[in-house]
This record gives sequence, structure tokens and C-alpha cells, in this order.
Amino acid sequence: MSKDTDNPNLTPPPNTVTFALAQSHFLVGDITANAEKMRTLALQARDQGADVIVFPELALIGYPPQDLLLRPSLSGRVKSALSALSDIEDIVMIVGYPHVDHHGTFNSAAILHNGHQKGFYHKQFLPNYGVFDERRYFDRGRNQVLFDYKGITIGLLICEDLWEKGPIAELKKQGADIVVSLNASPFEMEKQDNRKAMLTKRSREHNLPIVYINAVGGQDDLVFDGGSMAVQADGTVAHEASRFVEQLLLTTLEVGSSKFDAQAKAPLTLSRESEIYQALVVGLRDYVYHSGFSGVLIGLSGGIDSALTLCIAVDALGADKVYAVMMPYEYTSKISLEDAQAQARRLNVSYTVCPIFDAVEGIRHTLAPLFNQSPADTTEENIQARARGVVLMALSNKFGHLVLTTGNKSELAVGYSTLYGDMAGGFDVLKDVYKSKVYDLANYRNRLEDTPVIPERVITRPPSAELRPDQKDQDSLPDYDVLDGILTLYIDEDMGYQDIIDKGFDANIVAKIIKMVDNSEYKRRQAPIGTKISHKAFGRERRYPLVNKWSING
Repeated sequence: MSKDTDNPNLTPPPNTVTFALAQSHFLVGDITANAEKMRTLALQARDQGADVIVFPELALIGYPPQDLLLRPSLSGRVKSALSALSDIEDIVMIVGYPHVDHHGTFNSAAILHNGHQKGFYHKQFLPNYGVFDERRYFDRGRNQVLFDYKGITIGLLICEDLWEKGPIAELKKQGADIVVSLNASPFEMEKQDNRKAMLTKRSREHNLPIVYINAVGGQDDLVFDGGSMAVQADGTVAHEASRFVEQLLLTTLEVGSSKFDAQAKAPLTLSRESEIYQALVVGLRDYVYHSGFSGVLIGLSGGIDSALTLCIAVDALGADKVYAVMMPYEYTSKISLEDAQAQARRLNVSYTVCPIFDAVEGIRHTLAPLFNQSPADTTEENIQARARGVVLMALSNKFGHLVLTTGNKSELAVGYSTLYGDMAGGFDVLKDVYKSKVYDLANYRNRLEDTPVIPERVITRPPSAELRPDQKDQDSLPDYDVLDGILTLYIDEDMGYQDIIDKGFDANIVAKIIKMVDNSEYKRRQAPIGTKISHKAFGRERRYPLVNKWSING
């Protein structure tokens, strides 16, 4: 846990209020440990001169708690945890928690000071789109909440409340000098820019400074990227926390002018590739760590998807926790063998070659009487992929490592993958990364070091599943730039057939791709989870019926 070095451990003047933004990871369901972490952070912040410490949305139980909110023991656990914080003195704690009483269950913020709960605020606007389904669990708050402390009036909001016009306007009307907003805002590309634009607009509209605290860390398929901020009344960002790391950020408000002190050094601005890469690293790291796996297994093929996955795994977990297995068959090229070995050596990971010829031939021999001399087709190709899946899952069972699948969003979208084969595993690092973006990320990772970690030949040679002689992905799919263009419009932007054609794409190709996407829904339903980075990821954010006739009917 780092602290903002602009705030020395000195007692601030009496006409100021110092806020500590506890940008930290609070694990879902671990209420007791989360409360203990709050205690540690509160005492640390107090020792550094903070008057108020603010925790993220629902930090006491973690976000999103989903159906844990329906457990009968929830209320008792929450009350016990809040009671355990009652002996902390001389600092105001604003704690995100689920509030349960005879009126219902609320997404709330508690105001704790010197052993007493001075008040609480219930979130008014409950998001029910994308990855959010808060209306399933929470009742809506109805009232604004303000409290006075050291000469200023502080108004409280929670996440979605700030994106709506009404709540902050009402706080201003009731005399707020500053607004504190608790958030659990998941990462997606360009999200931080959107947050800044929203905060700038709200602060300027009402001439109010805003303290914006966001969660950080991975939770299942979501990553929270931090980026907490203190925004001046004129919309300028006075303080900004680093992205993707835990940080205790201190910022001091001058009571008379309602201005924050200036941050001496702002965090580095992340490029689009950099923020995506960091999100993928954090998502994998926290999933593996909190799930209790001792390491990860990757089927290293010599192709770009497994190469990028290997890099992310090493950066997330360390080389000593990453195990790569190359499983060649008769169609595996010498180049693939060489490149896989070169990358494994470059990253210093455990590397094993496990040929699957005997396994594939054994399965073929078993099936021969049943196939009744039917001509070979994709069935035989899939046997190869499934043999690899059996090997990886057996190693996982034996040694306790999590199998990482390496499919990208483009392949999952059109079903260019094998159930119980290359889809066998527990986590798909690239699940929400289109193939064209895979190349961008591979080049980005190589630029970080003098000696590339991914062999250049892996990036430049045509991609292939190597399940038959001289196979290329483009034998079955259009060029990935074309494919990803269509998929982005159809999946991420919800455009229909005619709208996509109007964007300049060939009608026959569009029809083919849409059909492939729709027909592959049953595969995606059985795919492992993977980190969300886009506006519309497969999984909880995009839920379609397995059987439907929508596209056929227009």
C-alpha cells in the first residue's frame, strides 16, 4: 500500500480537512478480513494526518457480492463487522456496506466517528445494465444525506448517483460544500476518460469539489482499476491515484475556499495498450491468488495467442508459478516447436514437450468401428484439440494448477474453437480481446524490453490451428481486420445485418459471420470466464438465448 507523497505526516492547519481515499481491494464475502483491513487503513491514514477516510462502494462485503446479499446471515455479519470498528477514534470513516433493516436491503454508506454511527446514506440510482443487476438485490434510497464536520458540510453519493443529474443538484440545494462519492466502477477501455469528463461536468455545473474513491483489483471476470480523484469545483483534477494498484491517497481541502491542495506529481498516463495489458495482468493475478491455485498451466502452441497469454501469466504471477506444455502432433510445424521453446526459455518458465500422437491414434482406433469408414472431416481435427485438453486437465488435477485457455474474442465469437479441447480450462485471459488487438498487445509487450519476449516470427507468420496440413485461419475466416470490424459492430455496438453492410462490408461475409456468431452461443455458454476489457464482453454482460430465430427473421 503506497501513499501520496505530496501529503507529509504533519498536522494540517485547523482550517483544513484532509481526506484519505482508501483505494484498495476488498475481497467479496470476506467481511471480517475487510473490516480488519479498514481498521489498518484508518489508523494509517489518521497517523498521516487525515481527518476523514473514504472506502469504496460496498467495501465491507466486496463488489459485486451477487447472491451473497440474499443470505439470511448477512445482516448479523455486517452489524458485527461495523461494531468491530467502533473503537477507532479521531478519524471519520465513510464505509460502503449493505444495510439491512425492516425497510429492505440497501447499498449504503455509513458515517462512523469515535465509536458511533453518525448516520448512513442509501444509494438512490441502482444500475441494472451491463454487468450490473442491483435492482435484483437492493431497494432504492430516497433521501439526500449531509453531515457537518470541521466547518464544512459533506454530501454523500454512491457511484451511479453521480452519473445522474438529480442527486448532486439536490445536495447543492441543501447546502453541501463538498461531495464524497463511493464507487466500484469496473474497468473497460476509455473508462477513466469518461469518469473524468463526468466529474468535470458535475463539479462545474454545481461549483462543488468532489472526492471520488474507486475500488481496485480483480473479482471474477471484472477488474476495478482505481484512478480515484479529488476534483476542484472548477472541474480540474487536483489529485489522481495511480491505476490498477492499491494506494492511500491524501488530499487536503481548505475550508474557506473549498479548494484542494495541488498534487505535486500526477500519475503516469497509460496508453490504451498499457491499460488493457495491466487490466489483464490484474484480472488473472487476483483470480488465481484468491482462488487458491498454486500456479497455472498453458498449452503453448507456438502461436500468438498462447504466446501473449504466457507473457501475461508471467507478469501476473511470476515465472516460477507458470508451467508451459507443448503438445505436438504430426501437423505441428518445426517453426512452432522452435518458437514455443524460445519463448519459454526467454521467460524462464517450466517447459515440457508432451507429444499427443499415441493419444490421438488411440481415440481414432476406438472410434473406427463407429465411424464406419466415414471420410475424415473436422471431427478428426477436434480429436487433436481434445487430446490436448485431456493432457492439460490431467496435469491440473494432479498438480493443482489452473489451466489457462488461450482463445481470443474473435475466435469465441464465431466458434473457431473446440469444446472440451482448446476451450478446456478455468480462465481465458484473452476472452474479451479481439485478434487484431492481440497483435497490438504482443507488440506492446515486446517494446517493454530490449530483447523481445515473443519471437518476432510468432507475430508475423499467418495464424494457424495446425490441425491439418498447411492450415491457415483465413481458410475458414475472413482477414482478422475485416472479421473484427464486423464483430465489433454486431457484438459491441448491437448493429444488425443491414446496418453493418451500410458500413461498407460485403453482404455475404456479414451474413456468414452473423450466422457463425449466433450458432456458437452454446459454446460460449460453456467457456471459462475471462477478464472484461470492452463495453460488451461475453458472459454476464451479453446474454442471448441458445435457441432463437432472431437473425433469420431480420
